[in-house]
Amino acid sequence: MNKPKPGAGPADGASPPTPATISFGQALRFWFKLGFISFGGPAGQIALMHAELVERRRWISDKRFLHALNYCMLLPGPEAQQLAIYIGWLLHRTWGGIVAGSLFVLPSLFILIGLSWVYLVFGQVGVVAAIFYGIKPAVTALVLHAAHRIGSRALNNRWLGAIAALAFVSIFALQLPFPAIVLGAGLIGAWGGRFQPALFATGGSHGNTHKGFGPALIDDDTPTPAHAVFSRSHLAKVLSAGLLLWTVAMGLLVARWGWDATLVQMGWFFTKAALLTFGGAYAVLPYVYQGAVEQQQWLSAAQMMDGLALGETTPGPLIMVVAFVGFVGGWVRQVLGPDALFLGAALAACVVTFFTFLPSFVFILAGGPLIEATHGKLQFTAPLTAITAAVVGVILHLALFFAYHVWWPQGFAGRFDPVSGLITLAAGIALFRFKLGVMPLIACCALAGLAVKML
Repeated sequence: MNKPKPGAGPADGASPPTPATISFGQALRFWFKLGFISFGGPAGQIALMHAELVERRRWISDKRFLHALNYCMLLPGPEAQQLAIYIGWLLHRTWGGIVAGSLFVLPSLFILIGLSWVYLVFGQVGVVAAIFYGIKPAVTALVLHAAHRIGSRALNNRWLGAIAALAFVSIFALQLPFPAIVLGAGLIGAWGGRFQPALFATGGSHGNTHKGFGPALIDDDTPTPAHAVFSRSHLAKVLSAGLLLWTVAMGLLVARWGWDATLVQMGWFFTKAALLTFGGAYAVLPYVYQGAVEQQQWLSAAQMMDGLALGETTPGPLIMVVAFVGFVGGWVRQVLGPDALFLGAALAACVVTFFTFLPSFVFILAGGPLIEATHGKLQFTAPLTAITAAVVGVILHLALFFAYHVWWPQGFAGRFDPVSGLITLAAGIALFRFKLGVMPLIACCALAGLAVKML
C-alpha cells in the first residue's frame, strides 16, 4: 500500500490522519536518540529536528515550529537546544522541556570528557598530533565560513556593514572585551531603530514557506495547552527556581573552595558567557578565548583550537566546547589535587556545562507562555540586528586569529607553514564551492594531516 508523501496535497489523495497523542516515554526515546545524532551545528540540528518532528512524525506544524524557532533566535544561547526545550515543554510540560534540553547536551558532555582525557594523555603521540595537525586548518576554514554565512544574512545594508567593521577594529586594534562590543552595538541599534527603523528592521527569516506536511499533533490552529498559558505566578516560579538553582550551586562551590577557586571562577565566568551568546557559538568564542586563555589561563591558544576541533566532531551544540575548556582547566589547575586529575577535570567540565546551559532552560520555561500568547511571526529587534552585525566582525577576527596560529605556529618571527596554508585553502574551497559537510571535511583534513606527517 502506498503511503502519502510528506507535504502531499489534496491531489495526492486523502490527508494522513492526525498523529496520536505522544507519550512521555516516546518523546524520551526520541530526545535520547537526537542527542547522539545532532551533528552539523545549529543549522544542521534545526534541519534535523524539522525533518523528524514536522515532516516525518508531525508532532508540531511547520508554522508553530518556525514560531518557536524565531523566539529562540532572539535569545542568547544555543538556539537548537532551546528549540528542543520549547517543543519538549509544549508536548509534556516542564519536565518534557527539561528532559529534551538535557538529553540534547548530555551525550556530547560525556563524549567530550572522554575525548578530552585522550587528548591530554595521548595528545603528543605521533598519530594523534598528526590528526590535529590536519584538523586545525579545517577549523580555521569553518570559522571563516561561519563569518560569511552569518554576514550574508545579517549585513543587508552599508550601515550594518559599518557596525561589523567597527566591531572588528574594536576587538582587533583596541582589544575591547566582547561584552563591551555587544553593549555598544546594542546601543547603536537602539538609536538606529528609533531614527532609521528601515535600516535596522532586517528581521530573521528561516524559510517561512509553511509547506503542508499533513495534520500535526500541535497544528496551526491547535489551542495553546493549559500548561502553556501565561500566568504571573508561573513566571515567578520559573525565575525563582532558576535563581535558586544558580545560587545553591554557586554557594556550594564557594563554601567548599572559596570565591577565588578555579571552579567558582569557572561558574561565574560561564554564567556571563551564557548571557552573551547572541549569534551562536562562534560569536561567544572570542569572549571565551579572552577570559579562559588570556585572563584566567586555564588553557593555551593551541589547546583552545584543538578543543574547537573536538567540538566540531561531536554531536550537540558547538558551544559544548566549553566542556573541553573546563576539563583542561580543571586538569591543569588540579582542582581536586594531583591524585585525582581526571575526576577534577570531569567535575570542572560538568560545572562549566551546568552554568552555561541553565539560563537556556529559564529563558524557555519562563518566556514560552508569553510567546504562545500570540502565534504571529516574531521580528528581530533593532538592537539585536546591530548586535548580529557586530558578531560578524568578531567572528572574522576569530578566523584571522586561528589562521595566524595555524600558519605561523611560532609567531611571525618563525617560518610560515605552507602545508597548513594549503589545507586551509582546500578546506575553504570544499566549504564555499562544494558545500561539503562538517564531518566529511574534518575527516578528510585529519587524513591529510596523517599523510603529511607520515611522509
